[in-house]
Amino acid sequence: MSRRPRIVIVGGGFAGYRAARTLARSARGRAEITLLNPTDYFLYLPLLPQVAAGILDPRRIALPLSGALPGVRTVLGEAGRIDLGGQRVHYTDPEGVAGSLGYERLLLTVGSVNKLLPIPGVAEHAHGFRGLPEALYLRDHVIRQIELAAVAPDADIAAARCTFVVVGAGYTGTEVAAHMRMLTVDLARRNRLPYGVRPRWLLLDVAPRVLPGMDEKLSRTADRVLRRRGVEVRTGTSVKEATRDGVLLSDGEFVTSRTLVWCVGVRPDPLVEGTGQPLEKGRIIVDPYLQVPGCADVFACGDAAAVPDLVNPGAFTPMTAQHAWRQGRVAAENMAASLGVGRHRRPYRHRDLGFVVDLGGVQAAADPLGVPLSGPPAGLVTRGYHLAAMPGGRARVAADWLLDAVLPRQGVQLGLVRSWSVPLDTASPELPKAPESVTDHPPEGAT
Repeated sequence: MSRRPRIVIVGGGFAGYRAARTLARSARGRAEITLLNPTDYFLYLPLLPQVAAGILDPRRIALPLSGALPGVRTVLGEAGRIDLGGQRVHYTDPEGVAGSLGYERLLLTVGSVNKLLPIPGVAEHAHGFRGLPEALYLRDHVIRQIELAAVAPDADIAAARCTFVVVGAGYTGTEVAAHMRMLTVDLARRNRLPYGVRPRWLLLDVAPRVLPGMDEKLSRTADRVLRRRGVEVRTGTSVKEATRDGVLLSDGEFVTSRTLVWCVGVRPDPLVEGTGQPLEKGRIIVDPYLQVPGCADVFACGDAAAVPDLVNPGAFTPMTAQHAWRQGRVAAENMAASLGVGRHRRPYRHRDLGFVVDLGGVQAAADPLGVPLSGPPAGLVTRGYHLAAMPGGRARVAADWLLDAVLPRQGVQLGLVRSWSVPLDTASPELPKAPESVTDHPPEGAT
């Protein structure tokens, strides 16, 4: 009896999860499918700001891989090296034990990590927002700053602790500022801040408007909601230097603060650089069929792949969850076809269906199918979209939304994630760093 071909998928994000699910259905037991991922869950990233704001329990957007992908073997580990010639993926498991996986077909869907810029002090004093550890840390940190401000010895210290700077007014930064501003206003009311101090949120971006990559109507709606809520939107402005005591802005103003949230964008996972294949701005180049040229056994999609945009010739598809989800399905079907299973292969072609931005409460900005919406109608569409897009756990998310609408949030810091365990410069934002891997342990109030 001939051995079943081995398929290895590296990464369990939007592209990897969709590919594994599609392959399991297409192959119908005629292939051995393995998913290598650092965590045992698929993370629905678009709702991460709501976890930081205390609206959703973290488990609501962390969907277990076991049971959700029948016919797929899940291996916990971080891929460290891809041996294309030997057809092996080398990895390290959560306890530091090295292992490797052989394959006949390989799909790289390793996603992206925080984008770094050569700005003094940012790597040391800022934190990103790409995984559950960072979201949980930000929530604890913000609550702690409000609580410490309530007992601060003078007005300057209290004001610094109540000042929060978010860099990057894209999708993530805009939602983080909108949701967290609402949380801190509620916390300030409960803690009775002294000296007349109030929470202050700044949202910075070098672009001339918020949500620069989206429709201008969405941008105007988001900008209006943010400013009305009290967020200071500073366009055409960024950080020149970050210190323990605050940030120096590009316009020369120094803002005293203990919080710097880095949401300037993402960069492809550096793992793909080690493949030795041609790259486009850090992304591995693939053909329209999501296959790596010259490597008949290797496919790639999602944020780590430069996929030709057939709708806009000469460009590559943007790094969005919407594209990653759909590319995962096409890659899986093409891999199955290359093994003689399922339908014929087809190129990836997709038009954006619009975007939704949840701004907290009943406020949102959305343009489903190009129709601009704002206010409660947009909020309804936004939450409906997320429920439809989530591959599981919808009832629990909806229940949390209902409870948040009728009950006050719990302003409690658990202290489970420390500042040194979520460094900005990391290739694995989904995993907190262990103490032994950290050389510098700054005080908790230093970031």
